[in-house]
Amino acid sequence: MEREHNMGNIVTELHKKGLIHPPSFLAHNLHYLVYMGSVAYGVSSDNSDNDLYGFTIPEKEMIFPHLHGEIMGFGKQAKRFEQYQEQTETPEGKKFDFSIYSIIKFFQLVMENNPNMIDSLFVPQRCVAHSTAIGNLVRENRKMFLHKGCWPTFKGYSYSQLHKADTKNPIGKRKETVERFGWDVKFGYHIVRLLLECEQILTEGDLDLERNRELLKSIRRGEWTLEQTKEYFSMKEKQLEEAYTKSTLPWGPDEDKIKELLLKCLEMHYGSLDKFI
Repeated sequence: MEREHNMGNIVTELHKKGLIHPPSFLAHNLHYLVYMGSVAYGVSSDNSDNDLYGFTIPEKEMIFPHLHGEIMGFGKQAKRFEQYQEQTETPEGKKFDFSIYSIIKFFQLVMENNPNMIDSLFVPQRCVAHSTAIGNLVRENRKMFLHKGCWPTFKGYSYSQLHKADTKNPIGKRKETVERFGWDVKFGYHIVRLLLECEQILTEGDLDLERNRELLKSIRRGEWTLEQTKEYFSMKEKQLEEAYTKSTLPWGPDEDKIKELLLKCLEMHYGSLDKFI
């Protein structure tokens, strides 16, 4: 399903309409915002919610607290912005779910190869709702964040989805799905998606979120059983252990290189950092 992705800063639009209530600085300092979830994976329907992830750059005192005299770990500590989350629905029935992070938190999570955060940098171009020069710079350097640590992280998330798929007391839409298919196929497609994404990262050092959309659609249509999915997990786990060993990716993130990119972004936003650090 095609989404309106050249609409400018949708956060500003919804804020003006009083439908969301982000921190006062956020809308005008938003640098990157993308559609995630089923939209990004190419498996969405007309009823799919709009999950949006991105990052903002807060006021410089939040990132460099010493600028207003704060000593880390001593005395009263100012509350620092890390993330903003809010759900809303427009009068037309469109649902939006925002997860917007401080650029510091965003970089940290991507550097740790958090699956959602990695995905947010590799969404198809059509899913980019808003991006400044800073957002473009981070997206252009997205492969910098990839490393072998993706395997234990993605495996953990996939296993978590496998555990949830076994739940005996689903509620809401989940209950309807289980009654229709006999198990929660939405968890099922996430189990397989995470494993296949990790395989791409380990073997290619890159990620195409839509490559396996037809397979994922078949799972969502109920063409896989829970037992088949469990068997697939076990089989893929063995393959990925081998891929992990053979992968030419670095064992962990290059923190110095990533920090250099982060500081460049901050300098583009604030100007010279000579007086800050």
